[in-house]
Amino acid sequence: MAAALGARGARLSSLVALRGGRRGLAAKMQWLRFGSGHGPCCWADLCDERQHTPSISILRKLAQSTSHSLQSSDSQLLTAEERNQILLELKKAGWSELSEKDAIYKEFSFKNFNQAFGFMSRVALQAEKINHHPEWFNVYNKVQITLTSHDYGGLTRRDVQLARFIEKASVFV
Repeated sequence: MAAALGARGARLSSLVALRGGRRGLAAKMQWLRFGSGHGPCCWADLCDERQHTPSISILRKLAQSTSHSLQSSDSQLLTAEERNQILLELKKAGWSELSEKDAIYKEFSFKNFNQAFGFMSRVALQAEKINHHPEWFNVYNKVQITLTSHDYGGLTRRDVQLARFIEKASVFV
């Protein structure tokens, strides 16, 4: 198929080949931007020639290739039993339940902005890895985090997984 599409097809098959590796979205975006030696402001490798922007089909393929496959059980809403047990554990660690959002919330305080930002960076890397991103707010040394799975309408195991990681990350700042 790549041969039938010519040079653009060859570039597309190179992009798809990246899918199987351990590279994340950042590496793929860098490949898109710098793959042919064009400067950082040119998407010439995979662009709509008239506008020098990536075509919609290319962006769709990129999005599909970067979705991290978690087991479906990680994305299911917590059962009542799981919820009671897990929320008790998280509440002991300082998390609170936001019943109006079916979410959990916690505010973290650090010595300074650098520590807060370092913490957020570690959480961001993990969130990207598991394809689950928190709602958060940062002012100077304070970070407020809310976790819920909007796609599923409430708390899932993935929220719990990220909350547990956040707890560990906050200790090692």
